[in-house]
Amino acid sequence: MNVGDRVRLLTGTEEGIVTRLLDNELVEVAIDNDFTIPVLRREVVVVAADEGKNFNRAAPTYGPGQQPGRNANASKKDRSHIPKPTAANAAKATPTLAEALAAVASSGPAAAKAPGGKVPSVGAAPAAKGLFLALVNQSPELLGVTLINNTEADVLYTYGEETPARPYRALAAGQLGPKASTKPLAFLHLKDFETWPAAVMQLLPHRHNGDAAYELINKRQGFKASTFYSSRRPAPVIGADAYLFQLDEKAAAAIAPEKLAQEAPATPAPEALKAPAGIDAAALRAQLTGDAPAKPAAVVAAAAPKPAAPVVAPPHEFDLHFEALRPDNTEELSNTAILRIQLDAFEDALVRALATNMHEIVFIHGMGNGTLRKEIHRQLSRNKDIKFFEDSRKEKFGYGATLVRLK
Repeated sequence: MNVGDRVRLLTGTEEGIVTRLLDNELVEVAIDNDFTIPVLRREVVVVAADEGKNFNRAAPTYGPGQQPGRNANASKKDRSHIPKPTAANAAKATPTLAEALAAVASSGPAAAKAPGGKVPSVGAAPAAKGLFLALVNQSPELLGVTLINNTEADVLYTYGEETPARPYRALAAGQLGPKASTKPLAFLHLKDFETWPAAVMQLLPHRHNGDAAYELINKRQGFKASTFYSSRRPAPVIGADAYLFQLDEKAAAAIAPEKLAQEAPATPAPEALKAPAGIDAAALRAQLTGDAPAKPAAVVAAAAPKPAAPVVAPPHEFDLHFEALRPDNTEELSNTAILRIQLDAFEDALVRALATNMHEIVFIHGMGNGTLRKEIHRQLSRNKDIKFFEDSRKEKFGYGATLVRLK
């Protein structure tokens, strides 16, 4: 089961699309376009494409700008109001794909209408060149996250999300051809705008049989209300209005062949290929050519290895507050960066405690929003060298410290 799959609830007749994979057992499903609910995976079933053949019912595939829900997933109840085809309406011309996409885009909350109620054409504006992140209305409240490649090159991409509770979560990867767009990689609901994750993307352009390599584009796109709603405009390739963000404001620079050659590992010298380590190659060559008396080749004394630094046991009470870890820090760091520093310090202290045969250690993580405490407990629960862990001395730390007993 993947994001974007059309599913039916086993306990009823409702249908929707999977908008998010919450965990191994739970998914979020959008019913009737906008109404999202968490559902156990075992309580939904993916609607097969063969259903249309067996029950004379369409099973469309979704693309950017297409509208799932009642109109696309029409159940028997939803189709009751649709008139039966007659000779009169059968003669009407079927709307083109561009007209259908324009009609769907006009249903969004930010769609502008001309005087008289007519929807302006979205194909009038010239398409910009570049790589874009597009949030396309699947319904008035539900947005599909799509990558658009409006260039002449192929693009390898990865897509993930970043939240305060989880520094990074990979969601999709693939290759995007020229003048193409992906299917929705994720779904976002406008009612949850304040808690939207940041989108993290890596993009690598390349051309088949091209004469240059390109640098990797790394992009983190957050969303703020002050700029988000003003970003709606016609999107290239898909032919629909979308909340559009350009990912390559600075185009990927070509890497010169000389730079690639400099970064490649140097070719070992012929002597290094022929002589084993620790042998004087010059003396050995002299003996083989008869220019030196026959005697064993001098063995080059190997450099004495540096003694390994002793492992220092961490303090019994290890403070993970950022101020304690970096008291002289002057730069402003994001919450995600601070959390990464704290987790690195926790992992290092735990490894040193195990290496020095400590019986127990107390990690002081504080109360806060509980993110650091949850991540520490998650890692401890998976470590086979941990006997048990519990909240430490509530009268002293409250719930701001964890006692860890080591095996």
